[in-house]
Amino acid sequence: MTASRLVARRIEKVWGQRHLPPAFGTVADDAAPVGEIHFEDPHGGRPELLVKYLFTAERLSIQVHPDDEAAHALGYPCGKDEAWLVLAAEPDAEIAIGLRHAVSKEELRAAATDGRIEELVNWRAAEAGDSYYSPAGTIHAVGPGLTLIEIQQNCDVTYRLFDYGRPRELHLDNAINVATPGPYEAPPPPYVLDGARQILADGRAFVLERWQRGGRGTLSADPAKPIWLMPLRGGGSIDGQPLEPGSAWLIEGDVEIMVADGADLLVSYLGAEVRSFDAIRFDPPQLIPLQRRRYRDAPLRKTA
Repeated sequence: MTASRLVARRIEKVWGQRHLPPAFGTVADDAAPVGEIHFEDPHGGRPELLVKYLFTAERLSIQVHPDDEAAHALGYPCGKDEAWLVLAAEPDAEIAIGLRHAVSKEELRAAATDGRIEELVNWRAAEAGDSYYSPAGTIHAVGPGLTLIEIQQNCDVTYRLFDYGRPRELHLDNAINVATPGPYEAPPPPYVLDGARQILADGRAFVLERWQRGGRGTLSADPAKPIWLMPLRGGGSIDGQPLEPGSAWLIEGDVEIMVADGADLLVSYLGAEVRSFDAIRFDPPQLIPLQRRRYRDAPLRKTA
């Protein structure tokens, strides 16, 4: 099989939700809340990227991830760059990315120890359609009231700086060692390629695209350069199998793909270079409204 439907696995989290989108079923009232849904290789492999949905009812910890070099030194296969696309947001939802101003490592440790880091991180208003690319080393947190899809390097290394008093382990030494203790530098904004493909992120680890135009043709990949597909809305088919919202696919060869008109599809692959998909014929190109990256223009959260 060159097109594998990844297996969805629920992950319970103290900060999760019980009311999930219809594609993911229901959560019993007396069950633990679900914070994440991971999509895993049905054949037991460990692909280089991990796709997951997040559902937040409380704030996630203020945290940071190591880059490849730091991760290798600790025996991990890679670091952890990640990207988010906000799918739904309550009116006051926020995401923190970077700090309000630069601090020393010693000041960062003190702020994490006494809780001042909660006001030091740069909380930004979040709305559906916002996209973020968070390189390793970026101090960040996700607030309550959000549903988002995350693409990340597939290494579960998270260092918590602050967890709002929850009885979970912090990792101050490792976190401070790998963190960039300053404001986040926004990447270039999303852009449209070939009149049909939105490039949401072309970071150092992977590219994230959004296709909101119908099309059909051959999507080519190989085991060394796989492609991940995540249908968000509408449908289509891949080698005769249905592309359904809430699913995720790993492509490791040539497949025939049809994206229905009105569908909404995320496409991701390794590396910082945007690939050519000349074999796919999109419907007559139209101008696609650019989604926002709200790093600089979003209002900051008011503090007491």
